[in-house]
Amino acid sequence: MKIGVLALQGAYIEHMNKLEKLDIETKEIRYSRDLNDIDGIIIPGGESTSIGKLLIESNIKAKIYEVIKNGLPVWGTCAGMIILAKKIHDSNKTYIPLMDIEVVKNAYGRQLSSFTTNQKIKGLQNGFYPMVFIRAPYIKTTQNNVETLSIVDEKIVAAKQNKILVTSFHPELTDDLRMHQYFINMINNE
Repeated sequence: MKIGVLALQGAYIEHMNKLEKLDIETKEIRYSRDLNDIDGIIIPGGESTSIGKLLIESNIKAKIYEVIKNGLPVWGTCAGMIILAKKIHDSNKTYIPLMDIEVVKNAYGRQLSSFTTNQKIKGLQNGFYPMVFIRAPYIKTTQNNVETLSIVDEKIVAAKQNKILVTSFHPELTDDLRMHQYFINMINNE
């Protein structure tokens, strides 16, 4: 199995390090040609506006939209969640709008308001999971068959729709590999 990590901006190296600890081959995704021969892709946390601009400047946006729409499993973390949302609250912008969610950007405040908490995630075994929130979004509304996986303070922070997984928090910044394993299992239809 080989998982690509969008490497335009943000915490892509951290995701690659976690996948390599699980003996998964990784590939940096910078150009359309990099989207060949991967079994899944992670869109990491970072700054969603910058990632959105770089998707256009690198001419990868249309191809990445196409491969995800055609069933390539994808996991968006933090800014990646915003990139995949069909609606961004109080904005007309979208980037790769494939998931039936409306997200609120920077919903937990500024960088200084970042926090961690331990919460349960549906489908994740062995109890609570350490969640790191940094200027995080949350999901305001869902439609169609979006499955809510976790709620923190009455806000949806993890969800799944078919082969699209999103989390508001940063699993790549913890020592816990269970969310990366969850994505691997999702790719394997487990």
